[in-house]
Amino acid sequence: LLPPLPPPPSPQFGGPNEKEPLDVDGTCSAFDALRHEVNAFYSASAPAKRGGGGRKRDAEGKVVRGEEEEEGGMTREEIALGFLKVANEAMCRPIRSLTQARGFDTSNHVLACFGGAGGQHACAIARSLGIRRIFVHRYSSILSAFGIGLADVVVEKQEPCSHTFTDEYKDGILKRLEAISGQARHALSEQGFEPARIIVEKYLHLRYEGTDTGVMTMQPEDGDYLRAFEERYKREFGFTLPDRGVCVDDIRARAIGKSRTPPTVEVPRATSAAQPTETTRCYFEGGWEEVGVFDLPSLHAGSKVEGPALIMDKNSTIVVEKSCIAIITNEGDVFIEVEGGKPKIVTEELDPVQLAIFSHRFMSIAEQCGRTLQRTSVSTNVKERLDFSCAIFGPDGGLVANAPHLPVHLGAMQEAVRYQLRTLGDSWKEGEVLMSNHPAAGGSHLPDITVITPVFEEGKAVFYIASRGHHADIGGIAPGSMPPTSTSLAEEGAAIKSFKLVKAGVFQEEGVSALLTTPTGAPHATGTRNLKDNLSDLKAQVAANQKGIHLMGLLIKQYGLKVVQAYMQHIQDNAEVAVRDMLKEISRRHKLDEVGVLKAKDYMDNGTPLALTLTIDRRDGSAVFDFDGTGHEVHGNLNTPPAVTASAVIYCLRCLVDREIPLNQGCLNPVCIRIPEGTILNPSETAAVVGGNVLTSQRIVDVILKAFGACAASQGCMNNLTFGDDTFGYYETIAGGAGAGPTWEGTSGVHTHMTNTRITDPEILEKRYPTLLREFSLRKGSGGIGRHKGGDGVRRVIEFLRPMHVRRRTMRSC
Repeated sequence: LLPPLPPPPSPQFGGPNEKEPLDVDGTCSAFDALRHEVNAFYSASAPAKRGGGGRKRDAEGKVVRGEEEEEGGMTREEIALGFLKVANEAMCRPIRSLTQARGFDTSNHVLACFGGAGGQHACAIARSLGIRRIFVHRYSSILSAFGIGLADVVVEKQEPCSHTFTDEYKDGILKRLEAISGQARHALSEQGFEPARIIVEKYLHLRYEGTDTGVMTMQPEDGDYLRAFEERYKREFGFTLPDRGVCVDDIRARAIGKSRTPPTVEVPRATSAAQPTETTRCYFEGGWEEVGVFDLPSLHAGSKVEGPALIMDKNSTIVVEKSCIAIITNEGDVFIEVEGGKPKIVTEELDPVQLAIFSHRFMSIAEQCGRTLQRTSVSTNVKERLDFSCAIFGPDGGLVANAPHLPVHLGAMQEAVRYQLRTLGDSWKEGEVLMSNHPAAGGSHLPDITVITPVFEEGKAVFYIASRGHHADIGGIAPGSMPPTSTSLAEEGAAIKSFKLVKAGVFQEEGVSALLTTPTGAPHATGTRNLKDNLSDLKAQVAANQKGIHLMGLLIKQYGLKVVQAYMQHIQDNAEVAVRDMLKEISRRHKLDEVGVLKAKDYMDNGTPLALTLTIDRRDGSAVFDFDGTGHEVHGNLNTPPAVTASAVIYCLRCLVDREIPLNQGCLNPVCIRIPEGTILNPSETAAVVGGNVLTSQRIVDVILKAFGACAASQGCMNNLTFGDDTFGYYETIAGGAGAGPTWEGTSGVHTHMTNTRITDPEILEKRYPTLLREFSLRKGSGGIGRHKGGDGVRRVIEFLRPMHVRRRTMRSC
């Protein structure tokens, strides 16, 4: 549909016998059907907000109609080009993550292109990433096979070490490194490599004491491993830990036997301008254009091909887009100089292609915030268990996009941001970062601390970045701050409604230390047992937010603030439409009246009922989640803040929608949630809630999915385990089985629903804590039988190597 493809006749490799040409007519028919569907949805969802797509416009700005275009709609070519744009953005997303997560700027690099189709996307991807040069090897379409023949031979030798890199151990460590280097070199010599063709790289795997993230540090020219380690650590993580020692986890030698370089093949120099062998039509931004087709083997060194153009050989096609110039090197490779070109003007009006692109961009930013938080934190909970969430919020505090982190955090974080907006109003100044964990302020439970950073433009907050991380200890009556016996909030640790963690750009270490270390006043309660990790993780959360602000700043620079904010709203509107359509479909599937009711009830282990009456209005696709009939607030810690119930509702709605949409505030717009005050789901401010976040939240999800008839209940809780003493606290959620559905079997040994963490690796658990993990296995046959079996639970046996307090917070599963 959209060449670049070889000009007619097309290659014949289609059909059941792989001997038929490409079916252009069938492709056009399929896209015509899709065009009608897209334009119908487009008109219904945003009749007054139709974007321009890639249409040509005349001097007065009116659309110039193209071939077979519906009045007011998108052409099949625009839709196909839209798919390409979204695919390109999807490819850019991991590239950004891999480079920026390690402290590199993509714009300072060259984009290397390979594969038969790679050259068709290279210019578009380079522009999106801000890259100005592309390198395409002359054998790019078969580069993997070509590379195998030229690959170096590598021998690696590695030994564990587990010593601190101090004067006491340094000489011994380096002698061992020299010894294994000799072994690796000897192994290559036995394969026939001469000494001149062997290079040995020496590495120390270094990390700061008390952290789990090591950096493989190659021997620098001056031999100063510590300096090289600190430079790389700061580049990747943004800070160093000068008050901590450096450990050597292992030593490694990498001997490389260099392959013989193949003879250089130089192509003749060009004596005249390159000429196309033929022309063809291609569709670009703006419409169809006649472009020249150049034969790569016929191009000489120094030849220049100005875009738009196609460069082809037997196995690949290179698209040279507008404002790009391809230059042939002496070896016959292709360098493409990418100019900025005239960017497509993106307006505030809804465009379905840009909607998908902005969804990817917002999600990518949230993901990179999460990677920054994981890399810069020091605690096991954040770095290993991934018990954190990052998200972007609009100027009204509504959730716009989040990374796929913890569902129990994401709906509640929105309430935390909005609480601060209501409380502080205009007193929130630029350069201030807030922290909060109180259930009455949108918190989930006290160990989950939210850090919120606003971004100001012309004195006004235009959006917010927030991160929420589970801190292993914030005080209270038990190590780990997850006491199973708590009956009041004061027994669970420090409760903070609003504290300015950063003022005028300065981290308020003294103030936050006082908040966390001061006992709450409850009998036997203490302050935090691990202030150092608290402070390190809070700084990591601030850094993660700052990363998001930087990336959002680049997005605003590219598109403008008004356009970015408009698409924040469009994304929420799109999610709202998807949820309304889903609710209408469920109403029809259950054969409800126009305003129909679904009901479900379940019970906590103490007998407290969780009741839901779900009223669906099929006329507008709205729903009321009424929890009237739910039990009263309990004298224990199963009480659940309303923000957690909102998280459960938004999570379930997103699971039931069969479209690719980010989880955001739009999912809740068609919904009204009613929770009577004084119940277990809307308790008083002083009620204990630590179990509500990790137990009751899972049971709420079970009740909602039961009402919808979506799937069987899962483990019903997060299976919480804490242990520690006066010097540390550790917390983890143990996996279990997922419930089966109408057409699938449940998954065994997974974290389900409102949790989405992972369990600590055995090596990390045993290295950092006085424990031995004796067993971690599936409990075969424990998931329940039926037409489709439920997922099996797990068995986890831990031996403690010194006396400590151990507490388990579970329900139903044990």
